[in-house]
Order: sequence, then C-alpha cells, then structure tokens
Amino acid sequence: MTAPNPDDPSPDAVPDGTESGANHVRVPVRIEEALGAAAMAAICLISIANVVVRYATNISFAFTEEFSVFLLVFMTFVGASLAFASNEHIRITFFLERMPPALRWICEVVTVVATTLMFSLVVYYSASITYDEWYWGETSPGLGNPVWIYTIWLPLLSVAILLRVLGRAWATLRPARRRT
Repeated sequence: MTAPNPDDPSPDAVPDGTESGANHVRVPVRIEEALGAAAMAAICLISIANVVVRYATNISFAFTEEFSVFLLVFMTFVGASLAFASNEHIRITFFLERMPPALRWICEVVTVVATTLMFSLVVYYSASITYDEWYWGETSPGLGNPVWIYTIWLPLLSVAILLRVLGRAWATLRPARRRT
C-alpha cells in the first residue's frame, strides 16, 4: 500500500490525512478473515486427505468435490465482503487517481450503485433458487444431501456484501468524510 498523501481528496482520505481502510466498520472484518481462513483450511485438509487416501487405497472420498466446491464459493463471497469492507475491491486506480475530486466522487457513487444492483440481483435469484431446491427436495448427486444447505449461503453472504458496500459508501461518500 502506498503512503497516504495528506493533500489527496480521494474518498479514501479522511480529514486527518490517513487512509480509512477498514477503520470505519462497526462489525469487525476479523469475522470475514476468520471465516475465509477456516474455509481455506478445510479445503486444504479435505484435499490432502483425499490425495493420501487415494494414493494408499486407490479409493477416493465421495464428499471431497461437493464440499470443496461449496467451500470455495463460500470463501469467495466472504472474501468479497472483506474486500468491500476494507475498500480493497477491484478497480482501476490509474484513471481514478488522475481525476478531479468531484469526478472521483461520481465514480464512487456509480460503483456503489452498480455493486448494490448486482448483489441485489444475486440475493433475489439465489434466494429463489434456494427456495425451489428446498420446496422440491432436491438432493446432491454425490452424497444425497439437500442442495439448499449449500445454496442458502449465496443470498446470506450477498446480504453481508451489500451491508459492507453500503457501510463503505456511508463512510466514504458522506460530505463530512470527504474534502473538496
């Protein structure tokens, strides 16, 4: 990360000249960090156990792919929530850093609106899919588990991402936080 510039009126700069990072959050980002690390550790343990068992017995665990895919999606959504909370989501800073403050603020608003719209659609459609899977009693082909126990996390984590996006917007876009 680059050193903060006290003269930088970007939405990340707070009045004392320091970068805000995740300092604005009321819910600690340690939650996402711990959940992401736990998911990564579980993927590693499941994969290593499957390799060892397959090598030793020539038989593989049936559940490894099913759980690994679920954990990877879970980790991705938790990571997205963390990225938005700490303002480290993907963006093109080359152009943003060269814009005047008013145009930067407009770009931040467009980013918040687009992200909110996208994750609102994810919440709606994933909740619809989860409900359908629950209603029709769909089971996974590998283990026969109800599929909704995997897909319920999509709308839940999308809501968490939306809350992080809106919290970040509140911290960076309100007039008291930005300098013009």
